Amino acid sequence: MAKIGFCAISGSGMSALAQISKYQGNDVYGSDRSFDQGKDQKNKQALAELGIKIYPQDGSMLDKDFSVLYASTAVEDTIPDIKRAHELNIPIKRRSDLLADIFASYKKRIAVGGTSGKSTVTAMIGYILDKVGLKPLVINGALLKNYENQKGIPNVILNHGDYCVIEADESDGSIEKYTPSVSVINNITLDHKSIEELQTIFKNFASKAELGAIINKDCNNSKILEKANSNILTFSIKDSTADFYASNITPIADGTTYTYQNQTYKLNLIGAFNIANAMCAAACCSLLGIDGKTSCEILQTFLGTKRRLEVLGQARQITVIDDFAHNPDKVNASISALKSYPGRLIIMFQPHGFSPMRLMGKEIMDNFAKHLDKEDILLIPEIFFAGGTVKKDISSKDLVEHAKSQSLNALYFATRDELKEHILKIAEPNDRIVLMGARDNSITTMGYELLERL
Repeated sequence: MAKIGFCAISGSGMSALAQISKYQGNDVYGSDRSFDQGKDQKNKQALAELGIKIYPQDGSMLDKDFSVLYASTAVEDTIPDIKRAHELNIPIKRRSDLLADIFASYKKRIAVGGTSGKSTVTAMIGYILDKVGLKPLVINGALLKNYENQKGIPNVILNHGDYCVIEADESDGSIEKYTPSVSVINNITLDHKSIEELQTIFKNFASKAELGAIINKDCNNSKILEKANSNILTFSIKDSTADFYASNITPIADGTTYTYQNQTYKLNLIGAFNIANAMCAAACCSLLGIDGKTSCEILQTFLGTKRRLEVLGQARQITVIDDFAHNPDKVNASISALKSYPGRLIIMFQPHGFSPMRLMGKEIMDNFAKHLDKEDILLIPEIFFAGGTVKKDISSKDLVEHAKSQSLNALYFATRDELKEHILKIAEPNDRIVLMGARDNSITTMGYELLERL
């Protein structure tokens, strides 16, 4: 039994790996500045209930008996835990190193990549494999709604089978550490890197897959990958020549219906993009011996993941929705899905990071402009900044100015508290309040505060 530490343990990736390490019989410790600030207390309690020992992030957690300290890439060298690890000569490794080691230890390895939809597709594949009895270990970047009643944080499905399903992140280069049995590329769109860089990364990712790779036939940027592996399966909601094709996609009150191989199925999620995600998952599972119709049947009881167009509740006939959309493709998919239902949209978009907004902020605004009507309202607080040394040469004011140039009804707010008060002042029955943004649990908290005050 090894003594292992996790610095920044509350993050979705780190908390998943900490739980797996505990499940494997290790003595697990963790710290997080969010816990020290009184945030993420639900995560703190869930980890503690598993027997993971939580310490302040002041260096007191570590002693010379630790085998390793795993640290998030977001953690600076000035953090006391990192400094203490150096003093004690404790090896410091990245989250991606542990994930790669766990992944490599399994016989059947499914890695899900792509700019958008990774968490949902990973969850779908894991759910299908679990329901057919293959006992997969599933490591996800989002919380799995079908597994909310399990002990711990539900971003993992803990099993001792031959299968491991993970999200493969291209943004930090960790995708290159994996040798999958099946490589899944859901799509390639602008996010942290240029399209050319992403195509090179995903071509290599697809070529390494032993059983084959899954490619989105509706994504123009993915066409370069169609010969990257000798066994490529395609999926589509537009092209009937794809190996896995869904048609007759119809929004209904509590989800979406679609046709696959002349049979109609229901998915408890909104948006055509989620039907594409279902086809992607079915294509992947077919390489593992599961018939497409069986996958579609199982997905009828799939509840989705948290913060992906998740309805938090309703008050005074006003619906509050929480969503992870933070790049052009995700915004496009989410707004397109929301506009297939009636009701004015009041949207808070929380920009995340100065560099990403410099790269894609205007394109995000353009995608809002593509779908929103004159009565819809876009509210943008100042850019969320997690810390570190960066060039702060862009503001949310710049995004609002660009949005207005596209005839959007957009407003800037210096703080989220001011924005929240404005929402409460203008919200009316039948409105939908949508809170969008990534890597910030306080967005969900704000959603519940709005519901309470409404």
